[in-house]
Order: sequence, then C-alpha cells, then structure tokens
Amino acid sequence: MKTFKSLPALLLLLLTACQSGDGWQALFNGKDFTGFQQLNGQAPYRVEDGSIVGTSVTGQPNSFLATVQEYGDFILEFEVQCDPALNSGVQFRSQSLPEYQNGRVHGYQCEIDPSDRAWSGGIYDEARKGWLVTLADNEAGRAAYNPTDWNKYRIEALGHNIRIWLNGVNTANLYDQETPAGFIAFQVHQIGNDSLQGKEIKWRNIRIKTDNLEAERLQGNLAAEVNLIPNTLTEQEIALGWKLLFDGQTTNGWRGAHKETFPKEGWTVTDGQLIVLSADGREAQNGGDIVYAPEEFSAFELSVEFKITEGANSGIKYFVTEKEKPSGSAFGLEYQILDDKLHPDAQLYTTIPGSRRLAGLYDLIKPANIRFNGAGNWNRATVKVFPDNQVEHWLNGFKTLAYERGSEAFRELVKGSKYAAPIYNEHGAFGEAASGRILLQDHGNEVAFRSIKIRRLP
Repeated sequence: MKTFKSLPALLLLLLTACQSGDGWQALFNGKDFTGFQQLNGQAPYRVEDGSIVGTSVTGQPNSFLATVQEYGDFILEFEVQCDPALNSGVQFRSQSLPEYQNGRVHGYQCEIDPSDRAWSGGIYDEARKGWLVTLADNEAGRAAYNPTDWNKYRIEALGHNIRIWLNGVNTANLYDQETPAGFIAFQVHQIGNDSLQGKEIKWRNIRIKTDNLEAERLQGNLAAEVNLIPNTLTEQEIALGWKLLFDGQTTNGWRGAHKETFPKEGWTVTDGQLIVLSADGREAQNGGDIVYAPEEFSAFELSVEFKITEGANSGIKYFVTEKEKPSGSAFGLEYQILDDKLHPDAQLYTTIPGSRRLAGLYDLIKPANIRFNGAGNWNRATVKVFPDNQVEHWLNGFKTLAYERGSEAFRELVKGSKYAAPIYNEHGAFGEAASGRILLQDHGNEVAFRSIKIRRLP
C-alpha cells in the first residue's frame, strides 16, 4: 500500500537534503518555489539564474513570497539587489492571520532602502508598530548599502535580541518581544505610480541556521541598542547610565506636583503601566500631575512609551521647578501628547499655528515629520537636552523639532505664547531653569505610560 507524506514532512526532507555539514540550510532551492506561498498582493515572482526575482506592479498592495515553515530563533543570510527606485524588505517572525486585518502580513521587516534616506538594515514592524529601529543616528549603517550592486544581509534573531548586519556593518540591535516566531517572506512593495511599473528586486544565496546559534553570532562594533521590552534595562543601557523612573509595579519615586505624596485617586498601576484615569477632560481635577521627586535633571535623554485613548490630551514636561502654583497643570517645557485628529487643542495656538500638536513643544514650536502609531497603540517619545541647551523632540525614532533653550529665538517664541503672562515669569524666565523635574500630566483623559527611563548627558 502506497503512503503519502504530509506537506510539512516533505518540506523537512527537502530542507534536510539541502543542509550542509555546518548546520546551514538552503531556504530557497534555486529552482522553484517549493516551500513558499504568496500572500496579500499579486506582484509576480519568478526564478532566474538561481535567484528569486520580484517585479513591481501598479495597483497591487504589498506582495510577499513567504515560507510555509515558521522560524523562531535563527540566523538568516541572503544577498539582494534592488532597483534604486524601489523600496523593499524581508519579513521575519511574521504572521498572516484571518483575525488580524483580514490576513494582512504583519511582523518584523528588515528594510531594503536604496533611497537617499538610506535606512537599509533598519527594522520596520509591518502593519503593526511602524519603525522600531531607524538609521537616523547610524552613519556607518547608512553608508553600508550599495544601490548599484548586490548587498549581503545577515539577520540574527536569538530570543528577544535581533541584530541585522549589512555588508559587515551592524545596522540594528533591537530588544523586543512582540512575536517569538513566524514565517520569512520576501517583499515586493506596492508602487504609487506607473513610472515604477516593471522594476525588479532580486534575492539569492539564501540560507538559514537554527542550531548552535550563540557560537555563530558576529562580534564587532554593535549599533546602539533599542530596547522595547517594557520596564527593563539591558546591560548596555545600564553601562551607559540609563535608569528606570518607573519600575512597572509601584509608584515609588513619584508624588503629586506641589504635593508631599502620590495622589490617592486618578492614577493607577496596572499590567506594567502607569495610567492616568479619565476625568471627562477636566485638567488636573482628578489625580493631578505627578513628578519624579528624587532627582532634578539638566542635560539628559528621556525616553517614555505612551498609549492614548481616542481624543486624549496629556504631556511630558521637563525643567519643572514647582515654584509657581497654577490652578491647572504645573508649568514646564512640554512635549505634547495629543490625539491630533479628535482633540480640539490641535487647532488652537497663541501665535504659532500647529504648536499644540503631538510631539511639539507646547504652544511654542510646531512639530514636523510625525509618525504616530495611532490611539490605542504604543508610541515612543524621546526628549534630548544637551549640555549646550540644544533640545530635540523625537517620536517613534523620528526627530520632530529642535531648538536652543534660552536663546533669543526661544525667548521670542515665549513672548508670543501663553507663557508670556507675568505670572509665568515671577520665578525666572520660562523654561530656563538650570535643572528641573520630569512631570507626567493629568489633562483629564486616560493615557498609559511605561518604560520611563533617563540618562544624564555629559
């Protein structure tokens, strides 16, 4: 009696046949698409000279040639050549589930970016959290990609740590725990106009290793870590001076602004989140603002993850001195947190239109380059204050504004803002204190915070 092996068993046999003595396996056999399936868009893929060739097609969404098998921990290597006019990527630990956006492919993506932005080797979270690792501060990584030739990539996914190497340069060093396993897929990106019709991207020499991975990890100059595991610090972060201001379990270190203790109501710690509760939009009328009390900061880098409810308003303030006693929120330079689409404050301003929008310097500077993951999703706010009083706001890895605290230009902005009133300057020029506290704002809407960490800058 003839028996037939299941598809997974056949795939295992094929992979085993292609396995070398050092444990590496060919992920693609160089002849056909055995072991792969196409998901989402219908851009054509073909095999040519042992390579996978994808072709751009107008009117199609992102197309993915995905492995049937899923992979958790692995090291993946491949070479790619992409038409300079296109953008592409390789998915890993990714999923396509009927209950998630009708089967849309989502998960980690290794970026292929021939454009002048040059973020090849960054990590994008497809159809989920957006950019996780950009190359905005990695000049060596930005220079690694060759837009006119083949490029060699290496993805090392071991536990929560994901590292990407491009032509021998470490472009991404991420800690994240969103998806432990999933398929690997080769993307033909959707195109916006007919001029990009018929352009190609090619992959070859695709191999994977799933055993004895720790010994195989590349060493050398690593990119700066991006740690997105909530309320934790890596060894490298600790060595660089980072500290957590919220431990994920208690309100230790925090108290009410202008108060001796933490508010008895209006705030809660739940599931590793420090949450300000809704008070129907009544500013500071429930729990009120809270400040980190043990220390003041002057030159620093602050990172905070936040998640807003629809229509919510809040803020992260810095250089808060608590010398004044306002009826509403305490005074300080404010990184605005706002649902720009639904909250009316997005349309309000004193002098500068747009200066009360998300990631802006509240009522002083309008933000740009906004990449918001949306209400109900986590976003990452970063404030950098350098020793020379240069200040930057960042949102999800994108710089939204820069200014010089205390400069003439800054003082002119203050004169044209709500902070020009005499009450705001009774205790010194607004926003120019030598040091101050970090504050989380109660604006009467529910907002969650986590991974609140800071390091002093020399």
